[in-house]
Amino acid sequence: MAELEPEPMASGAGQRLGAPETLGISTLDPGHRPPAMPPGRHVTIRVRMLDDTEELFDISQKASGKVLFDLVCSHMNLIEGDYFGLEFQNHQKMMVWLDHIKPIIKQLRRPKHTILRFAVKFFPPDHAQLLEELTRYLFALQIKQDLSCGRLTCNDSSAALMVSHIIQSEIGDFEESQCRSHLLNNNYIPDQIGQTPAQSDYQLLEVARRLEMYGIRLHPAKDREGSVLSLAVAHTGVLVFQGHTKINAFNWSKVRKLSFKRKRFLIKLRPDLNSSYQDTLEFLMASRDCCKVFWKICVEYHAFFRLFEEPKPKPKPVLFTRGSSFRFSGRTQKQVIDYVRESEFKKIPFERKHSRVQHNSRLSPLPSPRHHEVPTEVSVFLVHLWWTISHTHKVMPSYESHYGHCVMTEDTRGSTPQAHQEHLSTGVTSNSPHLSASSGHSHGMVNGQKSLELCSHSPNGRQPSPLTSPLLNDACSVRTDDEDERFPTDRAYFIAKELLTTERTYLKDLEVITVSFQSAVGQDEATPDSLKNTILSTFEPLHKFHTGFLREVEQRLALWEGRSNAHIKGDYQRIGDVMLKNVQGLKPLTANLHKQSEVLLELEKACRASRKLEGLCRDFELQKVCYIPLNVFILRPLHRLIHYKQILERLCKHYPATHVDFRDCRAALADVSEVVDQLQGSLIKMENFQKLLELKKDLIGVDNLVVPGREFIRLGCLSKLSGKGLQQRMFFLFNDVILYTSRGMTATNQFKVHGQLPLHGMTIRESEDEWGVPHSFTLVGQQQSVVVAASSLTEMEKWMEDIKMAIEVVKTSNGPSSDLLTSILTDNKCPEDSSVEAESEDDMTASHTSLERPAPHRGNTMVHVCWHRNTSVSMVDFSIAVENQLSGNLLRKFKNSNGWQKLWVVFTNFSLFFYKSHQDDYPLASLPLLGYSVTIPSESENIHKDYVFKLHFKSHIYYFRTESEYTFERWMEVIRSATVPSSRTRILNSKESHPH
Repeated sequence: MAELEPEPMASGAGQRLGAPETLGISTLDPGHRPPAMPPGRHVTIRVRMLDDTEELFDISQKASGKVLFDLVCSHMNLIEGDYFGLEFQNHQKMMVWLDHIKPIIKQLRRPKHTILRFAVKFFPPDHAQLLEELTRYLFALQIKQDLSCGRLTCNDSSAALMVSHIIQSEIGDFEESQCRSHLLNNNYIPDQIGQTPAQSDYQLLEVARRLEMYGIRLHPAKDREGSVLSLAVAHTGVLVFQGHTKINAFNWSKVRKLSFKRKRFLIKLRPDLNSSYQDTLEFLMASRDCCKVFWKICVEYHAFFRLFEEPKPKPKPVLFTRGSSFRFSGRTQKQVIDYVRESEFKKIPFERKHSRVQHNSRLSPLPSPRHHEVPTEVSVFLVHLWWTISHTHKVMPSYESHYGHCVMTEDTRGSTPQAHQEHLSTGVTSNSPHLSASSGHSHGMVNGQKSLELCSHSPNGRQPSPLTSPLLNDACSVRTDDEDERFPTDRAYFIAKELLTTERTYLKDLEVITVSFQSAVGQDEATPDSLKNTILSTFEPLHKFHTGFLREVEQRLALWEGRSNAHIKGDYQRIGDVMLKNVQGLKPLTANLHKQSEVLLELEKACRASRKLEGLCRDFELQKVCYIPLNVFILRPLHRLIHYKQILERLCKHYPATHVDFRDCRAALADVSEVVDQLQGSLIKMENFQKLLELKKDLIGVDNLVVPGREFIRLGCLSKLSGKGLQQRMFFLFNDVILYTSRGMTATNQFKVHGQLPLHGMTIRESEDEWGVPHSFTLVGQQQSVVVAASSLTEMEKWMEDIKMAIEVVKTSNGPSSDLLTSILTDNKCPEDSSVEAESEDDMTASHTSLERPAPHRGNTMVHVCWHRNTSVSMVDFSIAVENQLSGNLLRKFKNSNGWQKLWVVFTNFSLFFYKSHQDDYPLASLPLLGYSVTIPSESENIHKDYVFKLHFKSHIYYFRTESEYTFERWMEVIRSATVPSSRTRILNSKESHPH
């Protein structure tokens, strides 16, 4: 990019910010001056500094890039110069880094007309590794630039906090600063009176380094399917982005080789038997030069952060060369840190541009005569950013693939990273962006950090995933292009509306028992009269009560939404009185709630006694109306009490103590908490009993699974090491035994038990070093040992944690007998080594339709979902799922659709169930969420709507739009509870280690 030539300069070296011409040390050895200038014609090079001043340097055209870079660092007295570099726009309009080894004449075609930019090149993970104040100041200037041109995106709270530190650094304790006082008054930032500029720089970097886009420079690419995404490199390895959302990371320890061939950028991974990735990942970039630019920076990042010392140059080949001779030149981070710590340098003050703070960093009030400074008291950046915060609540401008200081390159101009390849998104949940508690108070977070748009259909017309639903692939719902209903804006209204929507779902669930089950099973002669009477006497009074309760809630919400009721506004814009009245009315029915366990036990006893009744119940579970296991419907009244308690807790937390509704809500909360406490013990036992009954239906070859004292702990996929290598198996952990199974090739889709491992006398140890299999561990029993491998380190830790806990408990308890299996135990070796191995591979093709069409046995149970997604869930996860249930209207959008489709959505049992309206008796489709990631769409996806979240798993992408900030937060909260399952101990550890 050509710019006007500067005025002739008097000498070859300029003075930065009024500093004297003293010699600092950058990449030079201690005590050495810059190397002698090579002979040849000199040329003037213009360098733009991070404070937007420009310096001119006279240098020989034959000099290497390192000579120029050392001159720049010496000019600034910069000791830790290795973190920085000089970038410029080459003849192909691409921003590239100046090569330290090559002569300048070979890199700059028109040196007089080229501006080199001094910028941060390597971003360390911790700013405490930057030992010099000047270095941190330059990093702060880089953060300021990245904020101003939209490269560093964040929510409004983080942006306001960073702006406040910049203001404090530039203005100091300037009480008349309207910008600073506005931020303080609006509780964006804490008071920072008394901070020095150096302290403000440090705090700025502390905030910035925690952002996902910190130090990220996106390089547009495509996957093999042509989907657009972006690649980046960091100190940890190579990253994959959708918009501003990191969807995957390939750590240096997993990368065996980086290379490029023409337009293809290749990442060769180290062998991993448990990984779902291919051995070599391939990305298509715009040109060979784009590949080479990104490859070079990857090589440099790896060397700088991973090597102990600068790599040695390769010997020159005698006859011909193959591949690039490029190598990293300079000190590594370890060398820089060691050098600075071991050496003693005189602290040379420097001047901060724009800073009005009188501090000892200032050396001279006289700027250099060659500085082309902006004559403003406060930078335009601060004014602009403050205005956007205070007026629009949208801090960051839209991102448009800037590279360099607001210069758009030819290869990134207009590019919008949109998609990712299927194998890269597998298992990516932990890096998805999380909505902070404070971010919910502005639209900036909702619209400012978004992910990316993809069509939900599988690309290239391939068969869709077995875990997608028919509804998610067709337009069977009402299309609403701009369905913006007007509601009250009070948060209490939306909490009350959650009560309404979930109560509608709960009443439908009660009708599954009182209407559907009674008509299909209850009237049959195989059903004992005692069971009929128990169900009728238990559920009919509950159904009648909640029908009236729902009617009252609907009437109250209708009045609350009324636009002509201003004169009675104070009486109807509350819900606590309705809740208190009905919670007190529910107390006489506590006996009915205690009878849920009796119903469950009596139904199980009757099914054992009658094959016909067992078949009737099994057939009923295959009906569309029974969208979750039958026994879960029976326990719904106990679950509902927990939901009432949560809703009342949110209302009490929202209301001030002086609010007219606070007293009623608090009284209702006390009453419902009393009932919940009475039933809690029974609920825990019944949840375990229900889970054992459900697992009994999923397994073949197991007898007396449901016995007193047996507790379910975890189920999920592990790879079992056998004579033919690692084979996928389904494991079931109880408090006394471990079962391992394979998916049977039968019409029932059940799992065949191959063996059991009693926990009594068992030991467990990690076995990765022993067998060379990642994430493997050995279960050593009294009769046999089994080597298994998990799909990830996290999965291994969860399994080992739960198994160790169960082993310790069984040592001190008199648990149930472990004699579960009968005839199947006699052939547990044969299936492992013969026909079952082929079955596990054939199952992959059979699975494509197992969740999409009816089967004699439900093929979408949690066991099947874990099998397909290669993950696990624990009893703790199921307990959390009971608490996290939600329903309401959502708008759904596909990439290629012009509008939004309105659906009634129910979230329960780790899945989304889709209806046309809340009046429908059964869902049209379902979407199991284990393995999915929930994120926020990015600006590049052109959603242009508030409160939108995105679900993605591999190549399947769905967008959902909520009606308010509160409902957006709630959907994100409950869905994350299903997409990131954890064991109890891990949850506690996480809370302890992350108290914020």
